[in-house]
Amino acid sequence: MNSKAMVAKTFGSAVSGVDAKLITIEVNVGQGTGFFMVGLPDSAVKESQQRVESALKYFGYRMPRQKMVVNLAPADIRKEGSSYDLPIALGILKASEQVTFPELEQYVIMGELSLDGILRPVKGVLPIAIEARKRGFKGFILPEENASEASIVNNLDIIGVQNLREAIDFLEGQLEITPLVTDTRDIFYNSLERYEFDFADVQGQENIKRAMEIAAAGGHNVIMIGPPGAGKTMLAKRLPSILPPLSLQEALETTKIHSVAGKLGKHASLIAQRPFRSPHHTISDVALVGGGGNPQPGEISLSHNGVLFLDELPEFKRTVLEVMRQPLEERKVTISRAKVSVDYPANFMLIASMNPCPCGYYNHPEKECVCGPGIVQRYLNKVSGPLLDRIDLHVEVTPVKFDEMTSTRKTEASNNIRERVVKGREIQQERFKENPEIFCNAMMPSHMVKEVCQINEAGKVLLKTAMERLGLSARAYDRILKVSRTIADLAGSEAIKVEHLAEAIQYRSLDREGWAG
Repeated sequence: MNSKAMVAKTFGSAVSGVDAKLITIEVNVGQGTGFFMVGLPDSAVKESQQRVESALKYFGYRMPRQKMVVNLAPADIRKEGSSYDLPIALGILKASEQVTFPELEQYVIMGELSLDGILRPVKGVLPIAIEARKRGFKGFILPEENASEASIVNNLDIIGVQNLREAIDFLEGQLEITPLVTDTRDIFYNSLERYEFDFADVQGQENIKRAMEIAAAGGHNVIMIGPPGAGKTMLAKRLPSILPPLSLQEALETTKIHSVAGKLGKHASLIAQRPFRSPHHTISDVALVGGGGNPQPGEISLSHNGVLFLDELPEFKRTVLEVMRQPLEERKVTISRAKVSVDYPANFMLIASMNPCPCGYYNHPEKECVCGPGIVQRYLNKVSGPLLDRIDLHVEVTPVKFDEMTSTRKTEASNNIRERVVKGREIQQERFKENPEIFCNAMMPSHMVKEVCQINEAGKVLLKTAMERLGLSARAYDRILKVSRTIADLAGSEAIKVEHLAEAIQYRSLDREGWAG
């Protein structure tokens, strides 16, 4: 062997946050004995020696018995997981001159090897494919199960292989694999209108549907208060069907997060519908906001560009709800560790639901509440003021009457409601075009509320009377103005009229003093 032939380079990638960084895998075979892996690998990467050796032997190749150094550069980025198996195996074959691989350095390569050389799928394929295209690589060699996810990225040859043998034969030029091509736009636009749930299925609850329409149009957070079985969950599940359709850019952002979290599943493609996440109330802080030893996106990031539904809100641990306050304001979450800090986007609509009391029947028109004095207030106090401060619409849900439930009258479908929502959003886009970080009325800072939500004298009198008579708190003032601005947008009105304010005031039930008194 000449000294030059002893070093082989392959390229892989490490995912940090929702972006990927290029990793160069250098393999050196020289005099001496021993296997050394350097470049900050974690234990899963170090264990690749055993998997690689077994896979090579399975296909009739040998693991060199000389000194072998595998360097993962740059050395200051931590390498995690088992997805470096395939590039390490191919690098060893080339460095030990068992193969030639003339085009090895033109591909980014990722994949976990089983002991018999079959490739297992890996996480974070989409950001890696985006980085590979940006760096000018010819293609991306990866497990076949991940190929459709990577093929979202155009102008990059996506080579899906089932095992180590196929990867070797392809790079040797002995096997022709047609790169997988997906017409992303075609799939995206065909999937936009497919919703599992529709408001046409909901009988009655017209006032709640109206509140949902306002929430969707202005990007407002909602809390629904009502007895068990009144339809809170059913209504929440239908909210994504009336939100404006995802743009291609938003769909790519959303798909990247799900790719990094490994939530896309086999043969996944671009996510075309807004996500709807509904974690159980036993969820931990880390599972909700993200984190862990090897930081992963949490539920709030998985619901980016979509809806996060928290059912039975007071049952969630107080700490879990408090860690959500900052992401609700900043629309991103930063996970900081001693050596690493990653940002995950978290621009979601929060929909919460709760019973009015532990037994569920406080304020019920027919059933008697059995909770003792003070218990109702204590139950409501489980949800902190600062969190309620970030929820614009408080909606009381009452049980549907029997006549409405059995009615055969057709109710309005999600498509019709969505058309009005989209028109309302278009007005807001025009309004905030000089503030690219603001997309909708709910995101307006306080100083902008005074400027955008001006009301006439009659409106001021109504608002003053409402605040005094209903005992509304000061925090309700800004919220009422934002919601009334959205109602005016839905009505196509430039000015906020008295009727718009009157409707917005209805949606502040939890701010009323003595609501549970």
